[in-house]
Amino acid sequence: MDVRYINPFIEGTINVLKTMAFIASKPGKPYIKKDPTATGDITGIIGLAGDKNGSLSITFTFPCIKAVLEKMLGEVHDELNADVHDAVGELTNMICGDARKKLEAQNINLTAGIPTIITGENHTITHVTKSAIVALPFTTDFGNFSLEFAFID
Repeated sequence: MDVRYINPFIEGTINVLKTMAFIASKPGKPYIKKDPTATGDITGIIGLAGDKNGSLSITFTFPCIKAVLEKMLGEVHDELNADVHDAVGELTNMICGDARKKLEAQNINLTAGIPTIITGENHTITHVTKSAIVALPFTTDFGNFSLEFAFID
């Protein structure tokens, strides 16, 4: 997969979490994901269309999203309720929007759909593609999360 498409999403993720929640995140080593099982407790997935078609997902462990929301909104959530779902959807939109601006600067134009939120232990993420799914783990001082990219070649 072309890093021209991946790097803006990495930068967007780091930027949004730092700006909105004052949380530093560090990307790990990317890998090809073979299993549809999520690496966390709540996922926002969004479809992408335009010069490249595919999807992006972001999956948070509960301790991580709990800290993000506490720092971002000043709210403490002890369960994955509707407010947490809404916040993950909004974070997915913000990260995707930040990345799309960076891609536009490279003359790569994408539009994004409306995020879908999936929760639960061992939930699955379905990217509609036969291409490789690239997963990128992130660490924070409050827990982990991961991004997944799937672009149709």
